[in-house]
Amino acid sequence: MTSYRQPGVVLTDHRFTVPLDHSDPGGEQIELYGREAVAAGRAAEELPWLVYLEGGPGFGARRFTGTEAWLGRALRDFRVLLLDQRGTGLSTPANRQTLPLRGGPREQADYLAHFRSDAIVRDCETVRQRLTGGAPWTVLGQSFGGFCAVRYLSSAPEGLAAVLITGGLPSLDAHADDVYRAAYPRIERKVAAHYARYPQDVDRARAIAAYLAEHRPESAGHRLTPELFQSLGHMLGAGNGSHQLHHLLENAFVRTPHGTELSDTFQEALRSATSFAGHPLYALIHEAIYGYGERPTAWSAERVRTEFPQFDAAAALVGDAPLLFTGETIHPWHFDVDPALRPLRETAELLAQRTGWPALYDPERLAANEVPVAAAVYHDDMYVDTEHSLRTAAAIRGLRTWVTNEYEHDGVRAGGPRVLDRLLAMVRGEV
Repeated sequence: MTSYRQPGVVLTDHRFTVPLDHSDPGGEQIELYGREAVAAGRAAEELPWLVYLEGGPGFGARRFTGTEAWLGRALRDFRVLLLDQRGTGLSTPANRQTLPLRGGPREQADYLAHFRSDAIVRDCETVRQRLTGGAPWTVLGQSFGGFCAVRYLSSAPEGLAAVLITGGLPSLDAHADDVYRAAYPRIERKVAAHYARYPQDVDRARAIAAYLAEHRPESAGHRLTPELFQSLGHMLGAGNGSHQLHHLLENAFVRTPHGTELSDTFQEALRSATSFAGHPLYALIHEAIYGYGERPTAWSAERVRTEFPQFDAAAALVGDAPLLFTGETIHPWHFDVDPALRPLRETAELLAQRTGWPALYDPERLAANEVPVAAAVYHDDMYVDTEHSLRTAAAIRGLRTWVTNEYEHDGVRAGGPRVLDRLLAMVRGEV
């Protein structure tokens, strides 16, 4: 183990070995990475543990500098483990460079079938035994991390002292189609709110999409298409996302000796904002996290989009309708336009058609829950359906909700200490 310091905090790197398939503990092993954080001056104290599970799927735990955001509040009470979930960060990363070590697309898909929340929770339990000596710990789950926390409550509640969830209460029984059928109207509302705030962006967005449709430029190997441009709507799920999207659009065009063209600045910003190079697992297993039983996900977001023709870019450009952005959806074309995903196209197809996914949640066990749980539910969360979340909250015995429109999906980051303070007070019965 290596320890080092940042302002106000002592950090220690941990590496753990866990089975790829927990049903075969003697089989292939993979490595996990976690970063322990403890307040400076308290490293020798016996403190309870809190493990943070990042959103995603496919994102490693956030790399903090010092005690920024919610971490400073957590360090007042806990020793914190920032765990890179399997396949992310430094935990045996899964990407176009590493996955060929598994073999071809079939072997890669079989491998990635072990990267859902059920395996992540088993990883957490292995890590907990090694760090706490068997004592239960508190879980803080953001977004997909909250999905993992609900799986934790379903399968290993004995490992939990308390659970804190921010924007991450999943439906217990929805198929991916149900998830996206609820998502597109939410996304449309976010787009409408953006255009109401910045009406000049209506014409800008149409002009950009028309240019991309005609010229199909490339930037560092990325094929810049109208559909890729539409996917910038993922920004609208963050607290300042609408403003950031507006700033991006206002730099779109420049005058050149050859006429008006898309600026290099805009093309690079579009490429950067839509690239999966840093989190390819998000694209690969995003729909698989909803997989259940013998019904495949089968590119659910793409299929369900046809039920909402207002999102069709080509149709919008033919008429005079505003171009609608999308977000929180993965499509087959992502694996054509993004060089980080292109080699994984067949692997993604096999995962989309896969069946036999085991159930992730146990309604009976959740109904008998005895672990203190508090969840922040964001009133019009673009990424996780509020109605689904509240239905799940009612199904988990003793779970307390804080429903708020003060924050968007990134509330634990934007609200930081205040959000965490509220959830801790709730599980302790102080509010």
